[in-house]
Amino acid sequence: MFSKTALAKMIDHSFLKHDASEQEIISFCEESREEHFAAVVVFPYWLPVAAKHLRSSDVKLATVVGFPFGAVPAACKVYESQKSIEMGAEEIDMVINLGALRSGHLEVVRREIEKVVTEAEMDGLTEDGEEILVKVIIETGLTTRYEQEQVCRIAEEARADFIKTCTGLGPRGATVEDVKFLRQVLSRDLGIKAAGAIRTYEQMLMMINAGANRIGTSSGFAILREYERVEQPLAEGIVEAET
Repeated sequence: MFSKTALAKMIDHSFLKHDASEQEIISFCEESREEHFAAVVVFPYWLPVAAKHLRSSDVKLATVVGFPFGAVPAACKVYESQKSIEMGAEEIDMVINLGALRSGHLEVVRREIEKVVTEAEMDGLTEDGEEILVKVIIETGLTTRYEQEQVCRIAEEARADFIKTCTGLGPRGATVEDVKFLRQVLSRDLGIKAAGAIRTYEQMLMMINAGANRIGTSSGFAILREYERVEQPLAEGIVEAET
């Protein structure tokens, strides 16, 4: 059984609404820091606002690059990563060039991952001395198992930190089968971020049990409320029985 804090520390809490207002971003960050999520994910434009309202908290600031389709040149992704880091991003979730992958242009995919990872390494450490993380989004609903394995190998060689299943805007979200497959392919040095249509505590547990290290969701608050309803009474009952 996870504690509530341990559970929260496995959640990347996303707020990627294209019409979000500044006040909505501020409220989201302030509420998220109270729950101690692993990270908050916002669009690059909102990074300065989010950075201000997450300052001195234990919640990392993440953003998306090449989102949601990945169909831009590598130079654009590198520039977007650089500017995002300058504005406070501590974690980068980048979408690979899916069209290049499906066309067999693996060197294109390799170069863009390597360049974004290098940019993250060159831009140094976060304020608390930790490395800037890069998560590689492979959109499991649009790629074959063979293509996914190819990207996993490339990401490991390029020193990325996570493979992320989905953008949340593809044909489907993450499945337990996706996570199990990726965990079999990847070494333990690379994390797995399961994302897309994960809205309940039960779904989150299934992904964790399959091998996910992080969960990307816009339902973080709801998942923690569900945890409180399901697990806390059980934990209290165990304590009472022991005493």
